[in-house]
Amino acid sequence: MLKQWTLSMALAMLGAASQAQDIRIGFNADQSGTGAAELGVAARHGFDLAIEDINKAGGLLGRKVTGLVRDDTGAPPKSIQNMSELIDSEKVVAVVGPTNSGNALAWLHLPQQKKVPVIVPVATATDITRRYAGEAQNYIFRVSMVDREQVALLLAYAVKASKNRKIAFIADTTGFGQQGTKDLTEVLAMHGQQPVAVEKFGPKDTDMTSQLAKIRDAGADTLVVYGLADANAQLLRSMEKINYFPVTLGTWGNMSTPLLNIAGTKLAERIIFATSTAEDSNARAVELAGRVRQRYPQLPTFVAAAQSYDSVMLLAAAIRQAGSTDGEKLAGALEAQGTDVQGVVKLYRKAFTKASHEGLSVSDFHLARWKDGKVAAYHDAITQGLTPADLKK
Repeated sequence: MLKQWTLSMALAMLGAASQAQDIRIGFNADQSGTGAAELGVAARHGFDLAIEDINKAGGLLGRKVTGLVRDDTGAPPKSIQNMSELIDSEKVVAVVGPTNSGNALAWLHLPQQKKVPVIVPVATATDITRRYAGEAQNYIFRVSMVDREQVALLLAYAVKASKNRKIAFIADTTGFGQQGTKDLTEVLAMHGQQPVAVEKFGPKDTDMTSQLAKIRDAGADTLVVYGLADANAQLLRSMEKINYFPVTLGTWGNMSTPLLNIAGTKLAERIIFATSTAEDSNARAVELAGRVRQRYPQLPTFVAAAQSYDSVMLLAAAIRQAGSTDGEKLAGALEAQGTDVQGVVKLYRKAFTKASHEGLSVSDFHLARWKDGKVAAYHDAITQGLTPADLKK
């Protein structure tokens, strides 16, 4: 009996030790609470598949990688609680997330103080990676589409698309929309132009015909909209009511299915938006999208899955390079990437530097639109003619 008990205890201790040796990476993002939850769900799928691929290839440093997923429901207090749990209780070596910029800004101090690197795969607020840029080591990184960079691409296209040099803006009344209007106005000025009209709408409004009539009467043939997918769908329906369809451009949030579901398949095709990738952008995107759709047929917003997948792969490369999961060494390895990392969005050569923790920039973005119920890359004579000099920011 003593031998049997000793053997059982030894096996239990061995199992516990093996589990303790797993490299734990946290994921904290909205997957159920707000209009941005669809992005968080997609990002989680990319996160899961990246970890699966790493483990199939033998793990990291001879250890299995385990992903710990938390839903913050889009609520800052819940997101803060999740981060505290992941860092203090679960002892994760890094975190991927969140979806909502407000949540990130609410808890950035936690990983910074605890020296736990974070890679943001969705949230776009410019200040996220800049808050701690002046410290000896900044632990906040990002592989997503920064707002100002999207504006650079949208207006580069708009300036060339407008036949009468009359461009208008319309944005929701949230901080997101009004910051977008500020960025749009500043960047359009760099092109030597001013908007002929600037209108607003409430995020829950369903009729924007009066604002659109003013924009039409101002002579605008090109319109940039800054709002979330559900409100933008109502904008498209309002365009249909007055039969006014200027060239319409928007940010990557238009990839969310509320635009398609509310506006309908054909009307949704009227808006062109910025993205870092689409399901058909390259062979790697096609392959990842196929894998995700096989498991999750209702895959939303593929780009978030791709950016999350790449975030995990950059973390994995940094762990290999550092030969350690120590937070300070890991952050340093992210900044001093020694080998190229092939991602879904692109090939990452020196993804980050000490001065810049942004893995993507406007040069990595392109335009897309809904086509037959799926997001597809958008190309025309204007996109083919854009040069780096056109991308003012």
